[in-house]
Amino acid sequence: MYKKVLLAYDGSVEGRRALREGARIAQLCGSEVFLLAVVEASAGIGTLDGGFVLPIAEQVEDYKKILGEGVERLKSMGFSPTARLGIGEAGREIAKVAQEIGANLVVVGHRPDGALARWWFSSVGTYLVKHVHCSVLVAQTEVGDEEFSKLLTGSPAEA
Repeated sequence: MYKKVLLAYDGSVEGRRALREGARIAQLCGSEVFLLAVVEASAGIGTLDGGFVLPIAEQVEDYKKILGEGVERLKSMGFSPTARLGIGEAGREIAKVAQEIGANLVVVGHRPDGALARWWFSSVGTYLVKHVHCSVLVAQTEVGDEEFSKLLTGSPAEA
């Protein structure tokens, strides 16, 4: 069903949830797995929540570590993922990579935002549904790492 699965990963709780859920689907389908981390290049120095933006070079280094951690998680699950670091707006970068690799499924995490942030930035999931030509899963299943490890060792019928 899904031959190529693109997992968008940022190291957050929601990103880990998406990685676990997407990896399980990929395992059940015997899919090739692609892992993408996106550094969002910000023009300003402030954010809507009053935080600050790190210089792009620092963000790239942080995301290289996050990407490496995601690759290790996938390898421990038996995958040989292709990993890529993107720079730009997350939705656009994910859609671009999905098209380039011919993804059949894109998996992203769901991060609840306030109304102002949703209005200002829009949702990555909403953007993807409008711009990619494959299925999009916005992962929200609450499965911890330990529980997920048990699922991976069981047969598909047990999961």
